Amino acid sequence: MKVIGIAGWSGSGKTTLVELVIGLLEARGLVVSLVKHAHHEFDIDYPGKDSWRHRHAGCREVLVTSANRWAVMHELRGRPELKLEEALAQLSPCDLVLVEGFKHEPIPKIEIWRAAIDKPQLFPNDPHIIAVASDQAVATGLPQLDLNQPAQVADFIVKAMGLSPAPGRSEKALPAY
Repeated sequence: MKVIGIAGWSGSGKTTLVELVIGLLEARGLVVSLVKHAHHEFDIDYPGKDSWRHRHAGCREVLVTSANRWAVMHELRGRPELKLEEALAQLSPCDLVLVEGFKHEPIPKIEIWRAAIDKPQLFPNDPHIIAVASDQAVATGLPQLDLNQPAQVADFIVKAMGLSPAPGRSEKALPAY
């Protein structure tokens, strides 16, 4: 699996860009997964559901499955949160893993930067940033991508990661953005 991070401050547009890029990469026949770091407590379950009741009764893991998807909820119960490499090990094989968050990990990353959010640029202090996607020109020698052109970002990722669809998978008609 190839891994590339999408790093930037909250409000910079990471999630919106990632959502669009995933669709473009998938349309090229690539299998894409994502690891998202949450800086806050989150839950995909809620009180009253059987799985919530089982977790709160003490299960360390609860797997919920249906005809459309499955999910495993793993309770840490005081143990440290997963490191990126541990999270990656939980994924099924794929062509590419996009990592949103984990901005200090030593993986290749594209920085998402907007002057309007008034936060410092990451690339001057992070040698793992390989490009900057912004809505304006940035003073850097790194490749610059237009944040409002998700196809440009997807093209960069494909080239930088040396990706191509596995034999037997073909590109689909590209969605219009």
